[in-house]
Amino acid sequence: MITEEIKNRKGARKATDISPNVLQLLNQGKIPTVNLTEWLAVDQTELIKNTFGKIGLSDCIENIKKELQQQKKPSTMRSIKLIGQKLFNHCKESKSLAKTIKILSKQESDTLRCYATYLISLNKDIKISEKLEQSRNLVADKHFGVREIVWMALRPEMEKELSKSIKILIGWTKDSDENIRRFTTESIRPRGLWCKHIETLKENPEQALPILEELKSDQSKYVQDSVGNWLNDASKSKPEFVVALCKKWELELPTIETKKVLKRALRTIQK
Repeated sequence: MITEEIKNRKGARKATDISPNVLQLLNQGKIPTVNLTEWLAVDQTELIKNTFGKIGLSDCIENIKKELQQQKKPSTMRSIKLIGQKLFNHCKESKSLAKTIKILSKQESDTLRCYATYLISLNKDIKISEKLEQSRNLVADKHFGVREIVWMALRPEMEKELSKSIKILIGWTKDSDENIRRFTTESIRPRGLWCKHIETLKENPEQALPILEELKSDQSKYVQDSVGNWLNDASKSKPEFVVALCKKWELELPTIETKKVLKRALRTIQK
């Protein structure tokens, strides 16, 4: 039974403090994780065993379980990517990609929704514009884990099609959803976290100026932090660009929001 107490929980700080009941519900795909500790604690082998049969994916359970067991350095993100890759191959062969994306995207479990990101990003039959559009609901997902996985899944092809991606993302900077606006900078950070650097943007950060200019005084702290982090990344290879841009913004639009962005952007330079 999923009580109000479980629904409204804050989440344990340590994995050992997660209640057995909550952990069981997480591994059954019946509730979403509420913090990073829970997100990392989900047993994905148990999760797919408990859920895939119910959503028409029973044929690939054993193969994916075997692949998970053979991982040399398992981690939550590696496991999600592995499951996404294997699931993509299965759905591509069975011609059930669209159906499975739709089903996974509506699951209560945020981890299951994470798998859907790879079913879109790995599809070589569609262009980057289509991948971004198909991923839009996942980009705006209410859960932090899904939002992080979706940009990591799409980033490799966005780097290959950087100019096209930036043109699309410029339009997204005007979206009313802060999660979508935040994606426009977070997905193409020059250095980023847990991902390959985008060398083009490290050396030529001005390519992203149309996006950065739109968000320099965004009302959302979530977006402000991402813009500041983007510029902080750029400052490590092109400090003169970041300093000049920050001085320009400080003169043009000295709002509280802009000042927060500038403080974060210049933190490495000012050390």
